[in-house]
Amino acid sequence: MPDSPMPGSRDVNLQLGGLLLDMAALAGRSQRAWGYKRAAKAVLRLDRHITPLVESNTLCAVPGIGPTTDRIARELVYDGSSSLVERTVEESGKADDIAALRRLRHGFLSNAAVREILSRRIPPSREQYRGDFQMHSVWSDGAETLASMVDACLARGHKCAGITDHSYGLRIARGMSMEEAARQHAEIDRINAGYAGRFRMFKGVEANIRPDGSVDMEPPELKLFEFVVASPHSQLRTSADQTPRMVRAVSQQGVCILGHPQGRRFNTRAGVLADWDAVFEVAARRAVAIEIDGSWDRQDVHYELAARALAAGCIFALDSDAHAHQELEFAHIAIAHARLAAIPQDRIVNYWSEKKFLEWTKGAWER
Repeated sequence: MPDSPMPGSRDVNLQLGGLLLDMAALAGRSQRAWGYKRAAKAVLRLDRHITPLVESNTLCAVPGIGPTTDRIARELVYDGSSSLVERTVEESGKADDIAALRRLRHGFLSNAAVREILSRRIPPSREQYRGDFQMHSVWSDGAETLASMVDACLARGHKCAGITDHSYGLRIARGMSMEEAARQHAEIDRINAGYAGRFRMFKGVEANIRPDGSVDMEPPELKLFEFVVASPHSQLRTSADQTPRMVRAVSQQGVCILGHPQGRRFNTRAGVLADWDAVFEVAARRAVAIEIDGSWDRQDVHYELAARALAAGCIFALDSDAHAHQELEFAHIAIAHARLAAIPQDRIVNYWSEKKFLEWTKGAWER
C-alpha cells in the first residue's frame, strides 16, 4: 500500500482548500464565491502546513486569507472537520452535489504536502532525475521555443528532455502537421549538435487517443518519432466504462507511454473510467510506461493508482507536461507521487541512460 502523504497527519491544506471550494460552489456566481476560490488557491499553493499558522494566529497574514477562511481552518485543525461548512452544505439542500465535487479531489497533493514528501531521503531521487518526457513548445500549444526549453532544463540540472508537441489530430491544441514535425526535427538536430555531450533532446509526440482506442496518426508517421506518448483528450466526462479503449491504446505498436491516463482535472472532472488493473496488466506485458503527469491540476495517475500499476509490473514516466518554463517544476509533483507509491527508481524511464531509453523505445515496435 502507498504511504500516507504526510505521516502522522492529514494533508490539511488540501482538505481546507476543498472546503473552501465547497463554499464557493454553494455561493454560486457571487463575489463571495470568487473570494472562496481565491482563498482556496492561496491555501493549496502555500508552501507551509496551515496547522502551525492556525496555532500561532498568523494564517490571516497570508494574502487571500480572511476571517471566514481562518474560522474554517481552525475548526478543521482542532475538530477534524468544519461545522460551518457542513451546516452550510446541509442547509443548501445540495449535499449530493458537494459529495460528487469532493470525489473530484481524491488523490491530489497540496504544495505543502509535495514539499514535505520531497524533503524525505527516499527514492526516486530529485538529483538523479535525468529528464522530462512530456513537454510542449511553440510547435503546438506551448509558450516557449525549443532552445529556450533546453536552457530551462539545463538550469534544473537535467541531461535530456523529450519534446512531445501534439499530433495533428488535436486541432484545439494546435497539433503539428507532419510537415511541421519534419521542420521541428531538423531544429532538434541542430540543437543536439550544438549541445553534444551536455544535453540530448529526444523527438517525441503526444498522440491523441481516439474514442475507439486507436491513436490519431498512422504507423509510418509514428515511426518518424523516437518515442510516442498516447493520451486521452476526449470523452473525459462520461460515466461509461472505457476499459476497451484504454487497453487498445496500450496495445498499439509504437506507443511507449500512456500519458495522463485518466485525463482528470482537479475539482472539475473525473476523467476516463476504466478497469485500470486490466489496463495496467496489458501495459506491463507490453512494457508501456504509465505516466504520472505532475501538472498540478492533473496529478495523473495519483499515488494510489500508481501503486496498483507497480503491483501489476508496470514501468513509469514522471513528467511535468510543461507548457512554459515554470511548469517544468511540476515534475517534482510526479516524483512525490512516485515516492508515495514506493516505485523503485530503476522502473522509471526518466532515470535510464540514453542507450537503455532508446532500446526501450525501439522495442515498442516489436513487443
